[in-house]
Order: sequence, then C-alpha cells, then structure tokens
Amino acid sequence: MRTVRRQLLSLTLGVFIIAAAVLGLAGPAAAHDGAESTSPAQGSAVAAPPAGVSVTFSGKPLGIGASFSVKDAGGIEWADGSVQIVDNVATQKLRVGDPAGMYTVAWRVVGSDSHPIEGTFTFTAASAAPGAAPAVTPSAGSPTAAGAVPRMGTAQPGVTEEPSEPAGAGEPFQWSIVLFAVVAGGLLVALGVMARRRLTGDGDAGDGGEPGSGSGE
Repeated sequence: MRTVRRQLLSLTLGVFIIAAAVLGLAGPAAAHDGAESTSPAQGSAVAAPPAGVSVTFSGKPLGIGASFSVKDAGGIEWADGSVQIVDNVATQKLRVGDPAGMYTVAWRVVGSDSHPIEGTFTFTAASAAPGAAPAVTPSAGSPTAAGAVPRMGTAQPGVTEEPSEPAGAGEPFQWSIVLFAVVAGGLLVALGVMARRRLTGDGDAGDGGEPGSGSGE
C-alpha cells in the first residue's frame, strides 16, 4: 500500500506542476497593454494649445506603427513630425499657431506584445497660441456644433479601443486549456488503472496464502 500511496502522490504532484506551467504560459498571452493616462487629460480645458500631446501606457510600445492625429474643430491637422516614444510614453508634437477651441486626438500604437491598440481623447484650449489664425466657428447644423461624438469615438483614460476585425473574427482559441485537460485526464486514468492493479495484486496474494503453511506431521 505504501507503493500505491507514493504513486498517487507523484501523479498528483505532476498534475499540479503541469497545470501551473500551462496557466503560466496562457496568462501573459491573454493580457495586452493599455492606455493609463493622456496629456492633456480627457475632456480637460487648457489655457492655450500645448506644444505636444502624449499618452502613457501600461507597457512600452514598440517603435513601429505609431501614429497620432490632432485636429481642431474645423478638421485641420496640427500634428507635426513623427511620434516619439520614451519608455512607456508616446508623444506627438504640434505645429505652432494653433487656434482656440476643441481638439480631437486619435492615436494608434503597437504594444509591447505586438498587439495594436488605439483610442481617442479630446481637450479644449481657452485661447489661441501666439500668431494663430482666428478661430473657426462651426455652423449651426454641423456635428461639432451639435456636440456630436467624434467619428472615432472618445475613449476614457485607461480604456483602449481594439482595432476593427473582419466579421466572424474573434479571440484566438486557448488550446493550452484543452492541452491541460487532456493531460490531466490521462494522468487520472493512468492513476486509476495502476491503483486497481495494485489492489488486485495484493488481494490475490492474500487469498493464496503462504507456501508451506499447512500442518504436515
């Protein structure tokens, strides 16, 4: 019986080790980087347009595929140059002469796990930058005047928008869970067979008795 108990303990320990390894590999694959904050903050009001806008992420984005679009209420693009990534912060410089009013920032980066993430945020400048042209006043029937949400949507700080996927596309199937279930089931079956054989062998030995135990005077 001691041998059976040792085998039970070894197989149980093996199941736990395999489960920990499989879950450890599946965990990081399911997590993606996300936006933690923006500068200026979402929906904030600033005295004048800043020299640049930035997004802080939970991980360091890759240096490829990053893009920022910064447009005023009239739809004019104010982003200037390429996106600069330092540690986990992506920054986009703006051209000089920005007018007063609301700005919509649409950003897109590739996370540290090679997963693209994107989002938008808005801020309002109370006054124009030095040398700026007069502010454009939207017409009464325009979406901006009516307070409509920008076309790409407005993401709250810390929330990212997943890129659109073709119809029918979904999250990749977690084959690691299936693998764990198959291995665990196989180990349990082997455990039951070994235990049954051991117990059957012990019972046969006990029924047969010991050689030479009969009295022969």
